Amino acid sequence: MTEPTTGPATGSTAEPTTAAATWRPVLSRAAMLRHDPVRQADLLIVPERIVVLNEEAAAIVGLCDGERTVADIVAELPEGAEADVVEFLDRVRAEGWVR
Repeated sequence: MTEPTTGPATGSTAEPTTAAATWRPVLSRAAMLRHDPVRQADLLIVPERIVVLNEEAAAIVGLCDGERTVADIVAELPEGAEADVVEFLDRVRAEGWVR
């Protein structure tokens, strides 16, 4: 089963919280990030689901190594993306794909 392309939301006004500033996101043990050369896309493989990530979402998930804080991840992405990154990470955390 394939889900629609997933990426950060646009036009968000979310502000990072103190918890977001210290959180060090890492993929859950049940999730894997893989590149599919046939689709030329990055996939997040989770139980009973394959999520096709757009370029921005794949970049964010790829930086979730458990060492970088959310602020570190934001610093490695284009300027002005902070609110979208925080919202995206909150969403994938709620799905259980990162912890």
